[in-house]
Amino acid sequence: MKKLLEKVAVEKSKNYQEYTVADAIVEELVDAGVEVIFGIVSIHNMPIYDAILRDGKIRMATSRGESGAVNMADAYSRATGKLGVVLTSTGAGAGNGAGSLTETWNSGTPLLHITGEADSNYIGTDQRYIHECKDQLKMMEGVNKSAFLLKRPKLIKPFMRKAIKDAVTVPTGPVTVQIPTNFQAMIIPENNLVNVENVKDLEVQVTLPEGIIGKIAAAKRPVIWVGDGIIHAGASEELVTLVNKIQAGVITSESGKGAIPEDHPLCIGNFAWFPRVEEHVSKADLLISVGVRFRGTETNGWSTPVPENHINIDLNPEAFNRNFDTQDFLIGDAKVVLAAINKGLADVEITPDLIYIEEIKEVREGVREELRSTIKPYGEIAEILNEQLPHDTILVTDVTIPGYTWANKLVDVHEPRNYLYMTGGGIGQGLPMAIGAKVGQPDKPVVLVAGDGGFMVNAGEMITAVHEDAPIIVLLFDDGGYGILKYYQEAAYGRKTAVDLKNPDFVMMAKSMGYEAEKVTSVEEFEKGLANALASKKSYMVVVDVEAVGILNYKDSNEYIRTFRPHK
Repeated sequence: MKKLLEKVAVEKSKNYQEYTVADAIVEELVDAGVEVIFGIVSIHNMPIYDAILRDGKIRMATSRGESGAVNMADAYSRATGKLGVVLTSTGAGAGNGAGSLTETWNSGTPLLHITGEADSNYIGTDQRYIHECKDQLKMMEGVNKSAFLLKRPKLIKPFMRKAIKDAVTVPTGPVTVQIPTNFQAMIIPENNLVNVENVKDLEVQVTLPEGIIGKIAAAKRPVIWVGDGIIHAGASEELVTLVNKIQAGVITSESGKGAIPEDHPLCIGNFAWFPRVEEHVSKADLLISVGVRFRGTETNGWSTPVPENHINIDLNPEAFNRNFDTQDFLIGDAKVVLAAINKGLADVEITPDLIYIEEIKEVREGVREELRSTIKPYGEIAEILNEQLPHDTILVTDVTIPGYTWANKLVDVHEPRNYLYMTGGGIGQGLPMAIGAKVGQPDKPVVLVAGDGGFMVNAGEMITAVHEDAPIIVLLFDDGGYGILKYYQEAAYGRKTAVDLKNPDFVMMAKSMGYEAEKVTSVEEFEKGLANALASKKSYMVVVDVEAVGILNYKDSNEYIRTFRPHK
């Protein structure tokens, strides 16, 4: 440790007009359009932090844990469409971020994780260098799309470009780069690395398979099933144009919420696995799926009856026949392909089937009313959210009963990139995700739906919202433990264990961290509390006393807890 500090002191005394590996890293990030980096400073990344400070073009957002930093960078990317970047320490620091990187991998978020490593001559020697990990690269490979170790300092520029390109190339995902500590402050030649390409600004031409336009135009009962591929491509306008033209019912995956405004009369929404929706899909004479993975939890274990006449649009060739058979697979960017389809349909006269349109609306309203009536009084709370939340609100749902039983279905999302959830199912990541979204979209309200059990996992990040001037609204549903696990333990074993939690006074805790906060015990109080939160200019916590407001009847609502629903 002493020698490491002495080395840092020597580097500090050097003339920083000299160009270092850390400078090259920052230069590549700036050239890639990076504006914000989330992370925690460490003795193993100090040269990079100092290079960021000296350059002055990138904002450093400081989290209170590496796990939270990754979540923030993930949410920042999802909310803005930009590359997320996180900077952590070595060994334990990198390991702390690993759990959140699995969430980023599950969501396919383009994210660059920069971490240190032991000095290059100590890697793999088992000499117990400070913060050493047995095999950090292998650990990072296990939770990322890919991971790379810098072996030659002078190759830092192409090394960084390769990693950034890998993160943003379909299938997108997180990429870790490891920079040995002794390399970071190493002086290297300052030179140019220029991509020289013959770029022509030409309109992208798409050749659709023969018969595709006719097949779409001839459909009498079309269904469109969309995922976040629409959102990543910025294709919401093209989607709405197609929906209005062929009058199709629209199902969204949970990741696809907001791809089409959820108050659109033909948007059935995130109800794919409901029996009423499955029946509707089974009667369709055409399914157009766009950028959707068809996750098992959203298709009853891939048992949803999908029509044979299935056109699948995806930028990733590996999506072909991945979960459902496809008759026509169109590889391409959703925006470009849908634009070509809309162009082909422009002069085709399609007579709407008024009976079918009414059926779509009945399915849309039917599943909502069915769910609202089952989860009373939380259906009323969902309606209050729809009434009060501005249309540009970013909604974040943690892994909690209110999140996956009703908020992810009944609370309308009106714009793409305005809904974030934990794709991989890990609890407690909602708070840092909400903060990252707010940093990326400071002009939009950000509302988090969380439960008390999961919230405490990263509760320390509450102060980050205040420190980074990123005010968020936390709707904390407090049932004194892991509610859903209480039910399942009692159902399976007739007893429960490790699920009842001793909680702090959440209102006092929030106020101590600079939040405004209040506790509500009824639907009427919730309505007032939400209004107070939206009017506040500070971070605000509304603690919902679940026992006082009403505990869900899990026996009746079990069909709606899709995350734990047994697959057929």
